[in-house]
Amino acid sequence: MQIATWNVNSARARQGRIVQFLQRTKVDVLAMQEIKCKPDQFPYEPFEAIGYKVLAHGLNQWNGVAFAYREDLVPEDIETSFYQQPEFKDIQEARAIGATFSGVRIWSVYVPNGRELDDPHMQYKLEFLDRLAATTAEQLEMNPNLEIALVGDFNVAPLDEDVYDLSMFETHVSKPEREAFEAFEQIGLIDKVRELVPNAYTYWDYKELCFPKNNGMRIDFALTSEALTSRITAATIEREERKGELPSDHVPVVLTLS
Repeated sequence: MQIATWNVNSARARQGRIVQFLQRTKVDVLAMQEIKCKPDQFPYEPFEAIGYKVLAHGLNQWNGVAFAYREDLVPEDIETSFYQQPEFKDIQEARAIGATFSGVRIWSVYVPNGRELDDPHMQYKLEFLDRLAATTAEQLEMNPNLEIALVGDFNVAPLDEDVYDLSMFETHVSKPEREAFEAFEQIGLIDKVRELVPNAYTYWDYKELCFPKNNGMRIDFALTSEALTSRITAATIEREERKGELPSDHVPVVLTLS
């Protein structure tokens, strides 16, 4: 089984790239973030034409998360928010979708960007991470053998090596953000991709030739429970997807399970 995560930066604008990726890799489940559309606006037909179905959760032209999955799979226990997922300005944004595929519980998450250290969005971001970690901890406490993956754009670079130049960043690398990310390790989730694919970025801004200069960040992750980590046999960060026409500013992260 293969699971991938990708901040696609608009499913409609990037539909051709996403479909080509699915055709090339034949991953079983692709978790997407920033689909930037409502479910009734999602371009389902190109996916269905190559044997994939889609679960989409979006409220407007911002945010939005989804799964594309092989049509022979049956998603179970579908949720479009996690327990006590925080709101921003009294709106629960479309930033999480969960489903179980072949016994593996997967959450596609798009963590808020903190914007600036003193911005209200930063507190929203920290609360989002805290509640996600707390909810996952409760689930693992009830079932230590749970096979669960939290995948997506976490908007945190947890280590200095995860940014091309630490002096260029204020958010994404701050102590509160890194502590919020570290909480996932403390509850038992593992970043196996870092071990298998060290020293690699997952995001490059469109501006100032960031990609050709390799001025990137590692902010997209696949965090897995101990039970699921034991099944990981390989991982890739698909850097080539940042090249060519109409790329997303993020690239896919792929897990292979036994």
